[in-house]
Amino acid sequence: MTHTSRRGVLAAFAASAATVPFGGAAAASPARATATAASAVDPAAASAAPAGLTAARSSVTLPPLNPAYFSGLTLDSALTATVLPGTPARTEVTSGGRRVALLTHGARSVLLPGPERTFTENKKPFVDDFARTLPDTSLPVGDRAYWGTSPGGGSWSTLGPVESDYAVVPGAGIITLTTDYASRHASLRDGEVTDVDVRSVARFDKVPEGDACSYALSFGYQDTHNNYRARLSFTTSGAVQLRVEKEVDDTVTQLAPAVALADGVPAGTDWTIRVRREGTRVRAKAWPSAGTEPSAWSFDATDDTFGKGRVGLRALANRGCTNLPVTLRVGRFQVDAANWAEPPAVTHSDWVRVLPEPFDGVWTPQLEQVVRGWSGSPAPDVLAHAAMFLAGASPVVAGSGPAEGRQVMGEAGYGYLDPQGYRYEGADFHEYMGTGWTFPDGAHTGPSSRQTGNLDCSGYTRMVYGYHMGVPLAAGEDTSGTRLPRKSRDMADHSPGVRIARTDGTLPPPAEQLQPGDLVLFNADSGDDNAVATTDHVGIYLGADTAGRRRFLSSRKTVNGPTMSDLGGASLLDGTGTYARTLHTVHRI
Repeated sequence: MTHTSRRGVLAAFAASAATVPFGGAAAASPARATATAASAVDPAAASAAPAGLTAARSSVTLPPLNPAYFSGLTLDSALTATVLPGTPARTEVTSGGRRVALLTHGARSVLLPGPERTFTENKKPFVDDFARTLPDTSLPVGDRAYWGTSPGGGSWSTLGPVESDYAVVPGAGIITLTTDYASRHASLRDGEVTDVDVRSVARFDKVPEGDACSYALSFGYQDTHNNYRARLSFTTSGAVQLRVEKEVDDTVTQLAPAVALADGVPAGTDWTIRVRREGTRVRAKAWPSAGTEPSAWSFDATDDTFGKGRVGLRALANRGCTNLPVTLRVGRFQVDAANWAEPPAVTHSDWVRVLPEPFDGVWTPQLEQVVRGWSGSPAPDVLAHAAMFLAGASPVVAGSGPAEGRQVMGEAGYGYLDPQGYRYEGADFHEYMGTGWTFPDGAHTGPSSRQTGNLDCSGYTRMVYGYHMGVPLAAGEDTSGTRLPRKSRDMADHSPGVRIARTDGTLPPPAEQLQPGDLVLFNADSGDDNAVATTDHVGIYLGADTAGRRRFLSSRKTVNGPTMSDLGGASLLDGTGTYARTLHTVHRI
């Protein structure tokens, strides 16, 4: 393990002029200066991903910077403080007519100008090994999740003659071919995937009789009638053939001639299919999973029929197959790298820092010194810390303090899985670190070994604002308004700071004074609860994306961790999505 000093991190940051993978220069150690990066800081280095696919799953991009910027901006000898109209009251601090700080009366968070940054997130790798049992027979027929949710890839959609042809047992996704010449499709509900490196492992329980059976890895999938697929055909003699084809309006075209892979293959033999798509180039190979992956690709073709689309699986018994039912057992579905067609991106020059005490509306020489110290500072702010838990963020380990030796930043999950594959809530900031925590009031909460590396939505907020930015934390509920409560439903009413906006019970608040760093709280899952009284999800507002839509960061189950993306629901405050419709409260710490 290589440890990089904070001085080295900041020097690299000042010299950088490129996209910085998290864990690189823009992701310096925490402001409390107790952390060291768990890997060497190299702005040109990226988290592992195949060449040709975006290497950094998430990044912060900076324009070319002159290191002199970080020696401090030139400010007038006297700064001007002006109270702005509106509620809550805000004080704007200027130098030569240019804003250098915006303080909110009663809040600790401060908005400052800084180098322009672009926050971007791309799809993260994941493995679905089907460690769950479905359908969930406790649910009414029609509401049962037949393949459930993949770990980080979104939920599965299953299409075929009958729902009962699909099931999951621990270690396998099951597709039962009960009728011939009727395709079964299982695809992930993420239709924004373009370039992808994906593989699957599966086996049939029988050698087919009468005619062949096949299983395919689908990509660029639009619907059951329009898709690409790399398909393994298992014949009645035990031969295995690989085809790469596209289906357009039910017409199938081979992208290249079929390749014979093996003869006399017995039933129950696992086969791996791997596809790598980059732009219009499609490569594919397949092999017995117990063997070694071939170094060469069996197919290398080009085609531009389909752009973005889902990835998934297809199974089929040819017309004339006589020994049905035949069962396909999928043991693994793995995305090693993938790009979204348009990864979400937010660009602005707003930096968010936190005062040691709430601003009381009085501009003092002491506050002026704080603001002057912040001017031009490269120290990571609230947004930098929040981004350091997105996909691909490198681990950062505390060098001293109560979390010494513990990971305090780096890619986070949401929670561990229950037997049906749904994620448990309950991962607080200290559970991410794998340690217990004693709070200022003396309450102690122990660690949870199963939640190490995870943060639920409120745990993520507490990690950023509490552990890293120093806002006092409560062990659980707290009505004092001085400590950040454990749960989002209490944060809406009792977080330290100032309420910016709240729903009237019928419409989401317009939140005209919304600014980066604000907490956004939602009544997203409690449809039967009072819309005014309940919140069940919390995030941190990031800013306007390239389309001008207001985008936030939060930790979510479907994505398995902190995200600014739209997988499983748009992370937007505009439009008609779940979070746009259910915004409840905006709060400034």
